[in-house]
Amino acid sequence: MHKLLVPIQVPEEDLIPTYATEFSSGADLRANIQEPLIVAAGASALVPTGVKVEIPLGYEIQVRPRSGLAYKHQITVLNTPGTIDADYRGEISVILINHGSQPFTVLPKMRIAQMVLSPVLQANFALQETLTSTVRGEGRFGHTGTN
Repeated sequence: MHKLLVPIQVPEEDLIPTYATEFSSGADLRANIQEPLIVAAGASALVPTGVKVEIPLGYEIQVRPRSGLAYKHQITVLNTPGTIDADYRGEISVILINHGSQPFTVLPKMRIAQMVLSPVLQANFALQETLTSTVRGEGRFGHTGTN
């Protein structure tokens, strides 16, 4: 697997993002909080991670939910995937939302999300009078049915 050097800053080593397995694509982000944080049912919270990164040009970091939190507690990342651009140098924070019916407690240093380093392509947008036609055409949401 190809690895790329990505400089980071963290207030303590326990907050360095880590991959759970050898072939994980996402590195776990932890809550950089001093006391438990309760996210009420139906509410969201901005959770700091303490992580600052120097993303290489031509890449982004995507912040995604952890599947276990989503399945077991209905906790997910509100703006999934959250995009962190290569020129951002501030602390990464995660917007968690509780879709469940019970309050959820975020504990200090709990793994709350994962971040994926992804290549980025930028488009050169070119104004055209017409676009090529396709079978789908302008078919919108659900145009192919539900089954």
